[in-house]
Amino acid sequence: MWIHKLDNVEIDLTDGHKYARQDLQVGDLIIKYGNPIGHATAPIRKGEHVHTHNMKTNLSGIIEYSYTPRKDFPRETPATDVPCFMGYVRPNGDVGIRNDVFIVNTVGCVNKISERLAALTGAVAFPHPFGCSQLGEDQAVTQFILKGIVNHPNAAGVLVLGLGCENNNIEVFKTVLGDWSPERVKFLNCQDHEDEIAEGVRLIRELQAYADTFVRQPVPVSALRVGLKCGGSDGYSGITANPLVGRFSDKLISMGGSCVLTEVPEMFGAEHLLMARAESEDVFRKIVDLINNFKAYYEKHGQVIYENPSPGNKKGGITTLEEKSLGCVQKAGSAPVVDVLDYGDTVRRGGLSLLNGPGNDLVAITNLFAAGVHMILFTTGRGTPVGSGVPTVKIATNQGLATQKASWIDFDASPILEGMDLTDELFDYVLRVAGGEKSKNETYGYKEISIFKQGVTL
Repeated sequence: MWIHKLDNVEIDLTDGHKYARQDLQVGDLIIKYGNPIGHATAPIRKGEHVHTHNMKTNLSGIIEYSYTPRKDFPRETPATDVPCFMGYVRPNGDVGIRNDVFIVNTVGCVNKISERLAALTGAVAFPHPFGCSQLGEDQAVTQFILKGIVNHPNAAGVLVLGLGCENNNIEVFKTVLGDWSPERVKFLNCQDHEDEIAEGVRLIRELQAYADTFVRQPVPVSALRVGLKCGGSDGYSGITANPLVGRFSDKLISMGGSCVLTEVPEMFGAEHLLMARAESEDVFRKIVDLINNFKAYYEKHGQVIYENPSPGNKKGGITTLEEKSLGCVQKAGSAPVVDVLDYGDTVRRGGLSLLNGPGNDLVAITNLFAAGVHMILFTTGRGTPVGSGVPTVKIATNQGLATQKASWIDFDASPILEGMDLTDELFDYVLRVAGGEKSKNETYGYKEISIFKQGVTL
């Protein structure tokens, strides 16, 4: 147990919940992480439990933002000693940390065929239910996500698998895909072949032979792109794992690397901190649009903008969206925000980028995957086995989770509660994963995608 003494009264903080450090009256602001996370809805005495029964969010409605960049902005000193990892350098100059062959479906109708082909060949399939009966922006998002997966540098080769009659058929998808190498990307319409399984195996074997021409070689860590994600957060997320990932992010960025933060609804209540870190007024405007467009999406569907945290978050000690968001954005460290990415955009710059998309775990890790990150650092206090098409490193916020779910968790951040700084240890672990060490989601085959749905289905 983690025991804290408050005026000689021992309080068990093992569960990650909040307890008042002073008496509070109705309406008093409740402060955590140096910012208000809500207000008291009932009198609270020093030492009493603070949660949903006596506390409420301060958030409501649409907020007006103004460009007020931080004047005391902390800036990392560029590193002079940049380490390397062992990666795969592609002919176009991209770098991968895996040498997989992907099967990417244009439509959900061929999901089981792709799974059969993966079982026969060892290729990696990504079933999904979309690609047909979609219209406009809804179909475009599907195409953009699939395009990002096809072009991902962790794939040495890709089989694009279609049916033949879908909206997103191969010829239509090619117009979105852009340039591709016929050695690296091959196409198969199942309706065009008497035995689509035999033809698929033949094409995958060709792609695997091409993949075998690549070997690992030293690559500066400045080429590394890392996605930042949290899921099943608890009261320790903003104290242990998320700040740890933030320090990692600052270190990688100081060496020229890239980090990408997503989960826009989990920026609500902390967006002002990110806006103050915008590299320029143009980036600030893009962050404002990112936030407001997602709020408009909620309103369009008649939903409450601030309907968060989840039941699991609340059980873990998180009470309001501000509390969740202020903990969530700590994964982004203190570096300037240099870019804002939309669906289908690939990481363009070294430094910290923000990526459009919801907080849903499966959709968020898919968006990061499609944006071209090499791996994802995924902090969790409740635990989840979910994994993307790239290594998805689970970082536990507390020791109980790390011990109980050792088959899910890759790194334990709980020693931070005892005063340890694990930044170097996490950085070294990431370099090992980049060099080929398997994360737990890879070891157990937890790889899947989920594409954001926002339109009608015919």
